[in-house]
Amino acid sequence: MAKIKVLIIDDSAVVRQALQSVLESDPRIEVIATASDPFVAAERLKQQIPDVITLDVEMPRMDGLTFLQKIMSQHPIPVVMCSSLVEDGSETLLKALEYGAVEIIQKPNLGTKQFLEESRVRICDAIKAAATARPVKLRMARRIEPKLTADAVLPRGSSEAMVRTTEKIIVVGASTGGTEALRVFLESLPMDCPGVVIVQHMPENFTRGFAQRLDSLCAMSVKEAENGDSVVRGHVLIAPGNRHMLLKRSGARYYVELKDGPLVSRHRPSVDVLFRSAARYAGKNAVGVILTGMGDDGAKGMKELKDAGAMNIAQNEESCVVFGMPKEAIAAGAVDYTLPLEQIAMKALNLSR
Repeated sequence: MAKIKVLIIDDSAVVRQALQSVLESDPRIEVIATASDPFVAAERLKQQIPDVITLDVEMPRMDGLTFLQKIMSQHPIPVVMCSSLVEDGSETLLKALEYGAVEIIQKPNLGTKQFLEESRVRICDAIKAAATARPVKLRMARRIEPKLTADAVLPRGSSEAMVRTTEKIIVVGASTGGTEALRVFLESLPMDCPGVVIVQHMPENFTRGFAQRLDSLCAMSVKEAENGDSVVRGHVLIAPGNRHMLLKRSGARYYVELKDGPLVSRHRPSVDVLFRSAARYAGKNAVGVILTGMGDDGAKGMKELKDAGAMNIAQNEESCVVFGMPKEAIAAGAVDYTLPLEQIAMKALNLSR
């Protein structure tokens, strides 16, 4: 099997050396070059095209976000962002995902070399996932603002929806490529949609900014989940990075419970944890959705959902950035419908009526 060729771009020599050592510890990965900034990287790209680029954000002469835009608009290559800005839930990193980065590696300001070595498995997995991604050319089109309607003046969801417990709920799991897939999915849902609970594999302190961005784009209200939040119509809850999220029920009320807990399928939050809790407490009243992502997190939980009477949807291979998690769920016999991303929201809505 051919090795995955990687180009490392980072202005820190310490990070370049540490990251190269981490990646080359995996027999499937080869670092073909390193660069201290995008201009040096451009010269390296003239010599050889890598399968994956790791890219810092803050660099001299040209920042990583600008370079990412240029790469993705001219010659798309899978890019993994490696930045300390992720600790702040940076809007810059959200933009990076919007521009086509397929994964994010957290790089702390202090102790970087030790952190990279301790995160060896996650980093190598991120590179392998990126290598299977299918990046598309970025089109920097002018954003068309929606027409102003009465809906834009009214608060999201009626007071009845705020207090009424939803009979149906939608539980969603995603990983690599999921940030953009979730935007497409949630933008297609109406403001009175049944409550939605989401696990997206994402670093700690990053999900709050992600939820705020989605909240500004969607008809439903989107927030980072807090312990005890109710699951109600018109609202979306996203699991905080590094915390498992379980669906629970008290009488007629659904709510979420956050736990630290062990890593499950190398992830926290884990899709399996959410899906298994939904199987137990919602059963046939749940609709399960699994989107793009590497690995098998969610497959076992989705099978438990199906066995409990839920209807499940998987994103099809053609529209996935990485057809890993949906493929495993399908192979487990857990999926009722396999659909293109653009059709999943409508199907989930119909199944939840």
